[in-house]
Amino acid sequence: MNRIVASVLALMVASPAIAERGSDGELRALYWQAAMVLNPYLSTSAKDVEPAGLAVEPLAIVEDDGTMTPRLAQEIPSIENGGIAEDYRSVTWKLKPGLLWSDGTPVTAEDVKFTADYCMAPGFGCAVLDEFENISSVEVIDETTLRINFDQPKYVPLQAFVGQRTPVLQKAQFEPCLGAAGASCTEQNFGPIGTGPFKVTNFLPGDVVQFDINPHYREADKPAFSSVTIKGGGNAMAAARAVLETGEFDFAWNLQLAPDVLAAMVEGSNGSLTAAFGSMVERIELNQTDPGFGLPPEERSTTAHPHPFLTDPAVRKALSMAIDRPLLAELTYGPAGKATCSIVPTPPAFAPLDPEACFAQDIAGANEVLDQAGWLPGANGIREKDGIALSLVFQTSVNSVRQDVQALIKQWWSEIGVQTELKTVEGSVFFGGDQENPDSLQKFHADAQMYTDAFYSPDPASFLNKFVCANIPSPENQWQGKNPTRFCDPAYDEGIQKLHQTAEPQARQDLARELEAMLTRDGHYMLPLIHRGMVSAHVNSLAGISPNGWEGQLWNIADWYRTE
Repeated sequence: MNRIVASVLALMVASPAIAERGSDGELRALYWQAAMVLNPYLSTSAKDVEPAGLAVEPLAIVEDDGTMTPRLAQEIPSIENGGIAEDYRSVTWKLKPGLLWSDGTPVTAEDVKFTADYCMAPGFGCAVLDEFENISSVEVIDETTLRINFDQPKYVPLQAFVGQRTPVLQKAQFEPCLGAAGASCTEQNFGPIGTGPFKVTNFLPGDVVQFDINPHYREADKPAFSSVTIKGGGNAMAAARAVLETGEFDFAWNLQLAPDVLAAMVEGSNGSLTAAFGSMVERIELNQTDPGFGLPPEERSTTAHPHPFLTDPAVRKALSMAIDRPLLAELTYGPAGKATCSIVPTPPAFAPLDPEACFAQDIAGANEVLDQAGWLPGANGIREKDGIALSLVFQTSVNSVRQDVQALIKQWWSEIGVQTELKTVEGSVFFGGDQENPDSLQKFHADAQMYTDAFYSPDPASFLNKFVCANIPSPENQWQGKNPTRFCDPAYDEGIQKLHQTAEPQARQDLARELEAMLTRDGHYMLPLIHRGMVSAHVNSLAGISPNGWEGQLWNIADWYRTE
């Protein structure tokens, strides 16, 4: 068993020398949750952001160990080098000299300024607006230098343009897309001009993205592959087989499969698996608004109609107490998952001081909590109160592991008198950003939903900021808000503001822990389940892969190459 686990989590050892630019032909990758858009400002889903990252790049990225490395920038700003102002009211970035877009035109500070203005434009509904919070202006100092000014001291100043979710866009291409026009700029959103190692040549949303080498990429000997095809659709099982059994594809993303299934597939194959643990947490969200089908479509899951029973803290607490998280992790994720009580399990400086507080399942205690709150068993065993039954719809994306988790939780909830209807939605739909899509996680037309979320900076301030009242998805913001639980507490909003005004590291850590607990261990609005490792497969002839829990699987694709 140890040998199998080691094989599952083994990292590919790179060969001594990389091939010359474009000499290794086509790279074929499978993202079974297919990309729907290639503009990270419209979707934060990994299925969209990671393929887009082959073309568009940020100023800096986060390495697997949490440190930052320049991409388009010359260096990482700091207090010591003068890049971060001593009063934390500005950050100065300097671009690498000679950068070119894939169309051969120069990259300038004007492009960076434009991108900030683009995300912050009224009426747009920018999916990563939190990363630009408190920016009052962006000044162009010269062609390669810009200063980001904040309206108050910002103690996590390196957010905008750090990480693949906030890349620099070409002003000349996206200028017609400011404000409300942004979502309808199909040509730009499906084929952004970028600075990355590849350029988009063909995109069929929900199906395939094709890239050719970017002839103007800044590193003369990279990438080794001349083209990349990222095929979407199918499921994790088929993706794993296409790499580990048939070798039809070189790489398969996000193999959320049972541990025994993966171990059997890798045994004797010509492929390997890698796993990277970042901040990904599989969690259940409990809708604080009524998703009822009896409401007009524009009023479902809106704050105009509170949820009939999930607004009761006793119900939320009981649902959490009924779950056996360690068993769930063991049975469904194996070495690719760890039980967790927190949506901020890493880095250790911000993780809970009592990380195992929710691990012990307590069915008897959960039943007692519901009894005391007046939710009593009816004739059919389903608890009810004032004519309202504890009957809920629990949705997630189509995935064998997630369906196993659903089944276990349904059984545990039945043991406390809660009736659960399971709903599954195709991943490309569940994680899709289409405003007309009724089954997206943002619209949340169910009572409970489960998926993985993460944050992309070692300081979780911007992640915790997602759950303020103003970020609730609604028709008014084109359902782009990042708080689908519809949690809203003025005390939480005040705490977030205090966090944004706190510089001392220990004080920041303590406050962040308090805020996270309001969402999870104290309030039970979100039920963290599994701290997930991202598991991917690749053929053994593919080298240079370096798993990164912060940036995803393709972050260093310019370094990938073929070996014998």
